[in-house]
Amino acid sequence: MSATSDPGFRHFISGVWGRPEDGASIALSDPATGAARAPLPCSNAQDVAAAVAAAATSGWEDSDRADRLALLQSVTALIRSRAEEFVAAISAEIGAPVDFARKQQVGTALDHLQSMLAAARAAEDDAPVAPDLPQHRVRYDPMGVAALVTPWNWPLNQVVLKVGAALLAGCPMVLKPSELGSRTAMMFAECMQGAGVPRGVFNLVLGGADTGAALVAAPAVRVVSFTGSTAAGRAIATAAAPQFKRTVLELGGKSANILFADCDLPVAIRQGVAHCMRNAGQSCNAASRMLVAREIYDDALALAAAAAEALPVAAPDRPGDHFGPLVSAGQWDRVQRLIRSGIDDGARLIAGGPGRPEGMAQGYYARPTVFAEVAPHMTLFREEVFGPVLTMTPFDSEEEAVALANDSAFGLAGYVQTGDPVCADRVARALAVGMVQVNGCSRAPGAPFGGVKQSGLGREAGLWGIRAFQDIKSISGAARV
Repeated sequence: MSATSDPGFRHFISGVWGRPEDGASIALSDPATGAARAPLPCSNAQDVAAAVAAAATSGWEDSDRADRLALLQSVTALIRSRAEEFVAAISAEIGAPVDFARKQQVGTALDHLQSMLAAARAAEDDAPVAPDLPQHRVRYDPMGVAALVTPWNWPLNQVVLKVGAALLAGCPMVLKPSELGSRTAMMFAECMQGAGVPRGVFNLVLGGADTGAALVAAPAVRVVSFTGSTAAGRAIATAAAPQFKRTVLELGGKSANILFADCDLPVAIRQGVAHCMRNAGQSCNAASRMLVAREIYDDALALAAAAAEALPVAAPDRPGDHFGPLVSAGQWDRVQRLIRSGIDDGARLIAGGPGRPEGMAQGYYARPTVFAEVAPHMTLFREEVFGPVLTMTPFDSEEEAVALANDSAFGLAGYVQTGDPVCADRVARALAVGMVQVNGCSRAPGAPFGGVKQSGLGREAGLWGIRAFQDIKSISGAARV
């Protein structure tokens, strides 16, 4: 029976749908109401072993480039044809408002697929070191079986970034999505099946940390790609180390947004608050620390407080520009704890605060919250909230702004707002992060995504994502035939 015709959860192993029977289960609830949902059955160790064995014997490493491209093109077309189904699933599963789910969650995933396909068409996996040196080549070979562990906050986008890249690189794979994003992942697996993925090339297992640990530990797995918390990434890196498995880790962030005195302040505040709060603040690259030149600080506080207070919070199924609930009770509790820590540490609350928004008596809704005078010793300055909480800190010089921005264990993204292009370039180069965006300019599709320090290792998206699943081989003395 297919997953489409059965409302229950199913894993997909060696081309066959089945229900996990003997493992544990995980309680789930509706983000919008808090009501209990059907629990998620977990694939057990035997299920994981079967999925890894299916991948290891699939022969996908020997597939040719044309077949890889054709398969991912078909998958992309099926996702596009089912876009509204994905919108509904993501909205219901994680609480994303339907219009945000349509434009950002699904739309961004499709953009990434197109950029990966374009990158793969343009780049050879076996080419001379230089045009006049045909007997000296660089070859990119598939690493082998890939373990893909994806988060709940972007449940389709993160799946396509990993699966699409592994597929184009020639790696067979086992996907373990977050327990909170499993229905979206099942729909993706249906698209893989509908596109005619060969048996064993793509496998889906379900569960939580235990399922993920069994997958990472499987001896036949050669590369692990994980997106999630820094703590979980550290555990995965430790588990992978004894066999020197390659790891791609996209982890936490506490990204600074620097507003210089010559920026367009109303625009910078509007964009900065929106970037921090979008997806209910549940994005690793959220611009959650706003550093503001002292001469514009008071005006910035007033604008930011007004912008946050004006943000509408509503049910996920309501159309329009608003944000919905946090994903779970645990996430809501975490955000409340960190908001209270800001108050206890002496930061000045200028918008929002603890509790639910007015009129929201149930569900995991949090208030859009802004704190002023957040100092580096405070928890809110250092710890990732993963909720709609913005901190604001003044600075007196460019050097101090860069020092404050870099005063973090994380190094995922940085944001710079200034009318001076020389300053923008200088500060962008000085920031110890993997990505910088200036004056609200979004990254181009296919640009590398990832960070430094405790924000992880490696890069995703475009050609960078594909190469993350390939080994580099130098061949001298033999031209390609």
